[in-house]
Amino acid sequence: MCRGVLLDVAKYRGVDAIASDQHVTRADLEATASQQEVTIREGDVVLVRTGNGARWKDPEVYLASAGVRGDASQWLADQKVRAVGADNVAWDVLNEVDPELHVTLPGHIILLVRHGIHILENVFLEDLARDQRHEFLFVCLPSKFKEEQVHPFARSRSRRSKKARKLEMQSATRNCIR
Repeated sequence: MCRGVLLDVAKYRGVDAIASDQHVTRADLEATASQQEVTIREGDVVLVRTGNGARWKDPEVYLASAGVRGDASQWLADQKVRAVGADNVAWDVLNEVDPELHVTLPGHIILLVRHGIHILENVFLEDLARDQRHEFLFVCLPSKFKEEQVHPFARSRSRRSKKARKLEMQSATRNCIR
């Protein structure tokens, strides 16, 4: 559980959804945060809305969505966020080589490999955007897996006893309900 921040880039650009040949840049994130009057803080989870979530029922259009450029990923890493997410199938711009890193999927290299920042994809952000909830309590619970399988968000908790994990979950749930 931590502070979540929605950066509604589609709204900032004045469109329902960002076209697949357009990409989210550092300048977009900074300008969106400024327009929404939110500050990204260390430990936040930042969710980027491209408007693509509303296209979920049209797979051809949904799968050809805009992505986040490497400069935007680096800016978020510099803010020391805990995790990032977006309403598209892949965080990064697909099928394009980053001009600075000379690799595809630069956000995965910058965020996951270099900084250990988790990436959430296919996040439905339409309700948050509709309600203009730019700051909120972010809760990400691990999926249930069998025995040795461990969800990435549960790894740090997996060495605790089952009883300790259960008590922690009950406590977190009570805190959310209050």
